[in-house]
Amino acid sequence: MSLAGWVDTLQSNGQYAFSREEAIVALKISKTAFKNALLRLVAKSRIVIPRRGFYIIVPLEYRNAGSPPASWFIDGLMKFRQHPYYVGLLSAAALHGAAHQQPQEFQVITESPMRPAIAGRNKIHFYLKSHLDKTPILEVKTETGSMRVSTPEATALDLVRYAKRIGGLGNVAMVLKELSDRIDPQLIVSAADMEHELSVVQRLGYLLEQFGSTKKISEPLARWLIKKNAPLVPLRPERNSKAIQKDLRWKLIINEQVEVDQ
Repeated sequence: MSLAGWVDTLQSNGQYAFSREEAIVALKISKTAFKNALLRLVAKSRIVIPRRGFYIIVPLEYRNAGSPPASWFIDGLMKFRQHPYYVGLLSAAALHGAAHQQPQEFQVITESPMRPAIAGRNKIHFYLKSHLDKTPILEVKTETGSMRVSTPEATALDLVRYAKRIGGLGNVAMVLKELSDRIDPQLIVSAADMEHELSVVQRLGYLLEQFGSTKKISEPLARWLIKKNAPLVPLRPERNSKAIQKDLRWKLIINEQVEVDQ
């Protein structure tokens, strides 16, 4: 069987990604023969390569886009790289219904540094984080299997944690305004307890109180925070903190007036 025929068989079985080793073993061909056959399929836009040794099958309906959606292959890519991961930040928020601002990139959290991956119109950006096992996640079904996605509660914490890299606190507040309907008051406390990064909880609690759909979400966080003896921290960590205004409930120096588009 040729590589082209094998690729057609994979697609007919619902598989849209494969590795070099997988193909060479299945077809019993040399690395040189595989490379030559692969280049022909790439030239025909039948295959796209987001990472060396990992290949994505492009069905006809996605030929113009250059690749199927990242959700079709992100789990396979991360297993190929042997990196723990979850889909997070604005990509996770959109999956949970906060889709006011569709992210321009597919955002993935992992424990190891990774360069951005490009597949057709898909750009996958990787954000570094320690102790992924402490982040609550869900297995979300996709067209080709499943992928790991942060829960609404963990997503909210990450949005604040990476605020500077995803458009600032105003953008975070706007997403939280939509996401708050999906946040469980008890599960947000559980997520905060698992990750235990007080300054992130303080900032999130403040933003949820200001912009969330209901005070029921922020109240449990405030009660949890009372027991932690949290220090006073700036709302926006990278800005000068000589502001006079303080929020003693959340132990914050209010050094930025957060506004959202109506």
